[in-house]
Amino acid sequence: MGPFENVRDKLRRSDNLRNSLAGAGAGCVASIVTCPLDVVKTKLQNQGRYDKGHYRGTFSTLSRIWKENGVRGWYRGLGPTIYGYLPTWAIYFTVYDYLKHELPGSIGNNNPLVFMLSAMGAGAVSSTATNPLWVIKTRFMTQSSTTSYHYKNTFHAFKTIWLEEGIHGFYKGLVPSLFGLLHVAVQFPLYEYLKVSLKPEDGDLPTSSILFASSTSKMAASIATYPHEVIRTRLQNQTTRPFRYGGIRHTISTIYREEGWVAFYKGMPTNLLRTVPASALTILTYEVIANSLGKI
Repeated sequence: MGPFENVRDKLRRSDNLRNSLAGAGAGCVASIVTCPLDVVKTKLQNQGRYDKGHYRGTFSTLSRIWKENGVRGWYRGLGPTIYGYLPTWAIYFTVYDYLKHELPGSIGNNNPLVFMLSAMGAGAVSSTATNPLWVIKTRFMTQSSTTSYHYKNTFHAFKTIWLEEGIHGFYKGLVPSLFGLLHVAVQFPLYEYLKVSLKPEDGDLPTSSILFASSTSKMAASIATYPHEVIRTRLQNQTTRPFRYGGIRHTISTIYREEGWVAFYKGMPTNLLRTVPASALTILTYEVIANSLGKI
């Protein structure tokens, strides 16, 4: 049996491998298409009250990035994003599959809580393992002539952070990222409820209904848990001492004191604008890749 036949045999037998490859491919496609909006969202999240050169609104920020940096400015941070998807999905599906089979013994079979806890547990492990790439992604997206960091590429960023900040630098913003796993607690039940509500009495759920359910549940979860993204972005971008933000509680109190509660939702309209195409593209691409791999 040759190397290609070995790979094909593994793909046929391993749901985790197929799901990981399909998830990584779907994530990459969605990231490439929606990267400009992701850059805008991150820039808006990151700017504080006393920062110079404020960005204002989605389309104004897109236009300004284009004028200052051209098309490359719209795709800053895409490299570490793409590098991060395969390990993220590989870890996620491995842990999810393990928890899904282990938890029913203590919780009970066919309990929705099993799937929710499995998803949150898998998300926690994958987020922790790949956090360094998301720190680098965030810094690339906010990098400008005024930032204290200037990275040439992903590997240069890894080296620089390691030398200047140590391993701690790679895990800035991890705790608010873990709080973001509550996203699943909102999205999953709502998605399941919408699927049941939209399913016709006879026949399968149409693709349009799946897209509506996934997009609606994703948007609702994003709104409910959005503040953690702003907190995470601010913490990830701190490189020079003394730090403005000393931890999660201090970050929350500082942002609220200086900018008000509205600051916790900076970039949210951009995020919602990005959520619908990203969710639709991810699901459709995932299905196409998973079905193709299953036919190899």
